[in-house]
Amino acid sequence: MRDHGVPRTLADLSLPDLELQLAAWGFKPAHAARVLRGYYASGGELTDDPARPFPAGLLEQLHAEFPASAAPALAARQVADDGTAKLLLRLADARTVETVLMPDFRADRAAGCVSSQVGCAMGCDFCATTKTGFERNLTAGEIVAQFLALRREALAAGRKLQTLVFMGMGEPLLNLDAVLAAVERIADNRLGALGWRQITISTVGIVPGIDALTATGLNFHLAVSLHAPDDATRADLLPMGKRFPIADILAAADRFQASRGRPVTIQYCLLKGVNDSPAHARTLATTLGARRMHVNLLRYNPTGLSLRGRTYERTPDDAADAFAAELRTRGVVAHFRRSRGRDIDAACGQLRERMAAR
Repeated sequence: MRDHGVPRTLADLSLPDLELQLAAWGFKPAHAARVLRGYYASGGELTDDPARPFPAGLLEQLHAEFPASAAPALAARQVADDGTAKLLLRLADARTVETVLMPDFRADRAAGCVSSQVGCAMGCDFCATTKTGFERNLTAGEIVAQFLALRREALAAGRKLQTLVFMGMGEPLLNLDAVLAAVERIADNRLGALGWRQITISTVGIVPGIDALTATGLNFHLAVSLHAPDDATRADLLPMGKRFPIADILAAADRFQASRGRPVTIQYCLLKGVNDSPAHARTLATTLGARRMHVNLLRYNPTGLSLRGRTYERTPDDAADAFAAELRTRGVVAHFRRSRGRDIDAACGQLRERMAAR
């Protein structure tokens, strides 16, 4: 049983966990890998294979111990004109969490975005998630459940879930043990089979957490949400900017990049009149220096009045293009992340906030 008193799902178990459980029931532990492989491939369904059936009684035992009803329920679903699907999942304790499926340029593929916490404690002033505050960390099983929900959504749309980013609600590096446990299940070829290099973990810049990621040696990607070119601007937007200077964050990112040999992504959300001028672009280029990192420019999806009483606006396209051009002129690799779901509550935390207000 979980801490909140409801049955577990198979998403709550690692492969060794299930092997031990099967052995305790009198079944061969070797069946565990096949059970979980099918469970993950189907997006969370537990079925038999007529060509190679499981031993008598095994599926019945699994259904009884790990009922489908214990999985997070779909509380709300929005689908944008561009095909982006945002899911609000209700957890066993009635709290809710967001996850998003985004169609790829290829018609048969999609990317997923998952959350690591219920709410968020980072207080980024332009983010909708911060308005609801932090409630609790997600378990590894609850993170995996989001992946399974996205895989079901992708399968229903005739797509394959190809990549996964930890850029939803919460700061992944403040729930690192659960995030890593979930990533291992999702990436493992015997379970989720997504692959390590198909996963990106994002952070607002928790330096000890970045170093902990580096120490794992695991082959996922790292994205750093910088959103400002200097410490003063960043501290005004992100309270975490007062704790970790940009120089320290980039030094930690350097260590991660050196250990993996692949560029770290710098996330930068353009906000009209706040961080989007040519001068800001020049400062950012100077701050990054000769680093071989990619700047991922995001077009802001307005979320209304912030906690500090501000209303942030989307940078006009011509100003955004000028910002990108300024970076490129100075040798910085910069590209725009394609805007998604502008006709739905696509911004992080927006759908959850809307549903909570009802």
